[in-house]
Amino acid sequence: MNKVEAALKMKCPRCHEGDIFETKNPFVLGKMTAMHKNCPECNLKYEKEVGFFYGAMYVSYAFNIAFFVITTVAYYVYFETRVDWRIYIWTYLLITFILFPVFYRLSRSLWLQFFNDYKPLSKEISSSESHG
Repeated sequence: MNKVEAALKMKCPRCHEGDIFETKNPFVLGKMTAMHKNCPECNLKYEKEVGFFYGAMYVSYAFNIAFFVITTVAYYVYFETRVDWRIYIWTYLLITFILFPVFYRLSRSLWLQFFNDYKPLSKEISSSESHG
């Protein structure tokens, strides 16, 4: 599994096995943003320092801009004469609101992947460190 695949599956950036979030479903109310403090498999601490995930906002912003550009181009290509622009704006806002949990999780996952290297032997190392 490469870093992009691990990010999309929201797996630990170091071992690519442990889950980053407590639930796999991003639409579970109350658990939407709940992350493990450490990887359940290799014990990697996800938040390196206080405010580490503020940088993930830039990734989320990039997702939202890309989504806006794609939907705007699609609107002008397919619906220019048939759909009022106000319907487009409200539909875009609704879809963005619905996709918020997905963008939130994906941006944090990519941010973690960017700052951590894949080390498949880390699981054995961390387990031997905790026993010794």
